Amino acid sequence: MKRRGVLTWGMAALFFCAAVCLAESGDLSAEDIVRKANHMSLYQGDDCRGRVTLTITDKQGRVRKREFNMLRKDADASDTDQKYFVFFHEPADIRKMVFIVHKQVFSGKDDDRWLYMPNLDLVKRIAASDKGTSFVGSDFLYEDISGRSPSEDIHELVETTESHHVLKSRPIKPEAVEFAYYVSLIDKKTFLPSDITYFRSDDRPYRRIRSIRVESVEADEKGVRVDYPTVTLSFAEDLDTGGRTEMAFSRVRYNTGLTEDLFSERYLRRPPKDVVR
Repeated sequence: MKRRGVLTWGMAALFFCAAVCLAESGDLSAEDIVRKANHMSLYQGDDCRGRVTLTITDKQGRVRKREFNMLRKDADASDTDQKYFVFFHEPADIRKMVFIVHKQVFSGKDDDRWLYMPNLDLVKRIAASDKGTSFVGSDFLYEDISGRSPSEDIHELVETTESHHVLKSRPIKPEAVEFAYYVSLIDKKTFLPSDITYFRSDDRPYRRIRSIRVESVEADEKGVRVDYPTVTLSFAEDLDTGGRTEMAFSRVRYNTGLTEDLFSERYLRRPPKDVVR
């Protein structure tokens, strides 16, 4: 009986190892890779918070900075709806500005987005069509901050190298976006995108986002110690104008117990103290 038990366990281990080896050898569909990459980029942990510093350099070499706290909470474990809260610290002219997003993936509704401008004491609803515009004057777009739904594109696995999966993605509704397609390099170990280049219809690249530094962030997940690989330094480049923005992510924490009420309109004007610190 013991011998049968050992044999059964050994066969299970063999099948498990075979499955892992197949996955590592590239036996994954484009949809599998996109699903994993989407999770690793946007949905690790139940929530996440940290400090973001944007360093914006235009084609003349002039530099501007933006600094803000960003908090994110998932609706559940389905990798769909999320809520974001952004509180600005710098520069002085936008200090205390607040940006809230209610991301809705499969409901058929557009994302809900609000911006509070303290200098005018004005709450502005941001149209869904604005998600492809610049985020606070940087080379990142609103959509880069909260993510683009994988279901909005058709994905093709064009190559698997020793270190990356290479995907080509075309929009299902090309009239709704300015790109014809984009090519993503997905790291085979972390499944985080390391490079995304956007192309126009004439195959000319015009925009690029690169992940420069990935760090492992320790967190508690239901009483178990886990490590989340996290992009802590990235760049967005406008290849037409020569503009470039560095995004540095620091003070990163996961599973901090953020509550739903934080992401409501009531906190646009008066965020809790632990959010603004």
